[in-house]
Amino acid sequence: MRKINYKAVIQYVIVLGLGLGLIWYNSTRLPPQQLEYLKSAWSLARYEYLIPVLGALLLSHYSRALRWMMLMKPLGYTPSKINTYFAVLLGYFFNMLMPRLGEVMKCTVLAKYEKVAPDKLVGTILVERAVDMISMGIVAIIMVAIQFDRIGGFAFDAFADMLRNKEGATSYTKLFVILGVVLVVILGLRYLFVKKADSKLVQNIKRIARGVWEGFKSIRKVENLPLFIFHSVFIWSLYLFGIWIGFMAFPPVEHLGFPAALSVLIFGSIGLIATPGGIGAYEFMVEKTLVRFDIPNVVGLAFGRLNWAAQTAITLVSGLFALIVMPIVNRNKE
Repeated sequence: MRKINYKAVIQYVIVLGLGLGLIWYNSTRLPPQQLEYLKSAWSLARYEYLIPVLGALLLSHYSRALRWMMLMKPLGYTPSKINTYFAVLLGYFFNMLMPRLGEVMKCTVLAKYEKVAPDKLVGTILVERAVDMISMGIVAIIMVAIQFDRIGGFAFDAFADMLRNKEGATSYTKLFVILGVVLVVILGLRYLFVKKADSKLVQNIKRIARGVWEGFKSIRKVENLPLFIFHSVFIWSLYLFGIWIGFMAFPPVEHLGFPAALSVLIFGSIGLIATPGGIGAYEFMVEKTLVRFDIPNVVGLAFGRLNWAAQTAITLVSGLFALIVMPIVNRNKE
């Protein structure tokens, strides 16, 4: 019998508690009138727009499945498209239950019905993560470049305000403190990797880094690299399209365009990573992002909550569908 990883359970409970705490905080900090608006926001939504959002999200998952197949082919594996697609859907479904569980489950489920070794698929998962991080970084750069005055300028203004004292003069003391902290971090990392190079922590970090690097290099073995890049661009384009359609589904923000959708995509993605399924954190990040587009806090919070609920419902329903239908489709392989 496999031992329970109590450390992982405790970590999950903590981050889940953080997400639930954010939901409580997001609601209780509002005055009564705004709280009533937040509760009534569900009646303002145009639910017919869920259809194109559903289509965009499911199509992005299918594109991700095709991209994953391209990574498996150099390993000698050619699973069916339908099983790979179901495995991707189940991966998102199980990630809602516990972070990183989805990556394990989609490899395990695919191996059950196809001639693939789940342990050998780990490298392809690392490649996907690396490509997604790079893609997200590129999208973030584009976001700042096309609306520097709103997003980039905000970051610089916030940094300047932090260094400015009450009289308006720049506080060099604060600047030196920040530089000192950065220097301490650099020296600490140097000490860790030089003096404690044989420690378990450093070895694990190096092992993960090597795995990511080796996995990233394996992209060169993909037969059709332009098509692989196309799928990566297509996936993020569909994410962006889904958020833009989400704006139209909520009248108070329907006037917002792609620049705002781009910002919500990046900062909302950070929220999705912060807590299991982005609970609490997603709506908080969306609210703070839309404030930069002159959207009132309560409206941004309401949109973030509605958008999160829609994405979560689609993920849960499609995952349950795959969980039920996949064994039926593969009943002859059991």
